[in-house]
Amino acid sequence: MLAEDIIIKPLLTEKGYDGIADKKYTFIVAKSANKTEIKIAVEKLFDVQVQSVNTVSCKGKLKRMGRSQGYAPDYKKAVVQLKADSKAIEFFNSLS
Repeated sequence: MLAEDIIIKPLLTEKGYDGIADKKYTFIVAKSANKTEIKIAVEKLFDVQVQSVNTVSCKGKLKRMGRSQGYAPDYKKAVVQLKADSKAIEFFNSLS
């Protein structure tokens, strides 16, 4: 898998914003990716040094519109902690 296929998009939530000051960044990643692949992809895409990666598999929520209902797709979330001497990810700098 390519690094662009592993990291799908950043996940911007209130809890995610609080982690930016501590160099913790949250991403939605491919469901088949493991922690090692995620670490290598983040280091390659953003040119940073990763200390640790924590992952969570999230179930999609039930969505309703009138009589019809269905589920949002399942996804995998990764919280990436950078090393203290690593530079910050520039995309998140304007958000904090």
